[in-house]
Amino acid sequence: MTKISDTIQYIGTDDLDIDLFESQYDVPEGMSYNSYVIIDDKIAVMDTVDNRKAEEWKRNLAARLNGRTPDYLVVHHMEPDHASLIAETVKTYESLTVVTSAAAAKMLGNFFEGVDFSSRIHIVKEGDTLELGHHTLHFIAAPMVHWPEVIMSYEAQEKVLFAADAFGKFGALCNETDDWACEARRYYFNICGKYGTQVQAVLKKAAALDIHTICPLHGPVLTGDLTPYLSLYDTWSRYEPETDGILVAYASIHGGTAAAAIRLAEMLREKGAAKVVVSDLSRSDMAEVIEDAFRYPKVVVAAASYDGGVFPVMHDFLYHLQIKNYQNRTFGIVENGSWAPSAARVMREMIEKMKNVTIVEPVVTICSRMKASDVPALEALADALV
Repeated sequence: MTKISDTIQYIGTDDLDIDLFESQYDVPEGMSYNSYVIIDDKIAVMDTVDNRKAEEWKRNLAARLNGRTPDYLVVHHMEPDHASLIAETVKTYESLTVVTSAAAAKMLGNFFEGVDFSSRIHIVKEGDTLELGHHTLHFIAAPMVHWPEVIMSYEAQEKVLFAADAFGKFGALCNETDDWACEARRYYFNICGKYGTQVQAVLKKAAALDIHTICPLHGPVLTGDLTPYLSLYDTWSRYEPETDGILVAYASIHGGTAAAAIRLAEMLREKGAAKVVVSDLSRSDMAEVIEDAFRYPKVVVAAASYDGGVFPVMHDFLYHLQIKNYQNRTFGIVENGSWAPSAARVMREMIEKMKNVTIVEPVVTICSRMKASDVPALEALADALV
């Protein structure tokens, strides 16, 4: 178990058996469910974990309590991977009070039918404090980062921010590497990406605090120079590109569109593009492609026409970008169609619904297979992008 300090201790768990986080995100390195306990005159447990790891968490908590009884369970976020054990914890420790937001309190009945929390709840809001003895928790409202009930808390004595799902990442702690940004980026854009405005609001609040440690609900505890983490979150939540480069995402049925996309990528490299990433939407992890789309300033979408529209995996990709509030980017479009090409029309319609996007010309149409006569148009598109 990880030690934050002599009085703030880690009681979370690693899940190495999970295949898909939230039933959609591939987590080959597992997932951590973070929970903490503050040992003081009064004891505060900071969130629980997913029911998948209930027994391990209860053992961790008991070991840290060393025979004492917790006074508070602080619930920062009601999502089941952090809150599954609230009812069980309340039943186990009969004098324990649940400290949470008003919005979270209303959600308790959704998850724990028939459990009466009414006499066991202490509602907190922005600016409220909770005195534990030598430690004081200051509560920060963080609605829609990434659920509406979310709160964070700042412990003033040791300058620790309990950040809920913010600053989290995919991966179990036992598999942790030095490259925090890679899986934190994929986590942010797929979990919190829609809510950049709300993340910006919380970052402004955090800027007024003297934070030495960030304790997220997933991933490693962040210490030392926090500037790189805060800077990346600022860039990501402003919907600004992080790295110069171009993503070429293609959806190909029989290989013709793939060949054109790969040839275009070669042209982009030849013309000096800083970085070119090519993704086959039929086979790539969608969350990884979404991550790359947000990371780079330019995206080429190349797709086959299908049933009078666009090949479904491309539709799914653009739909994911739409619901994640994708914006401030430049697109190139390549379509393929053996007859009555329709992919470009559908892709353009979906892209134009995004905020502050530019579609460069020409839009390139391939008929079944790329031919010598198609090369000048691809060259022109590469020139326009580079």
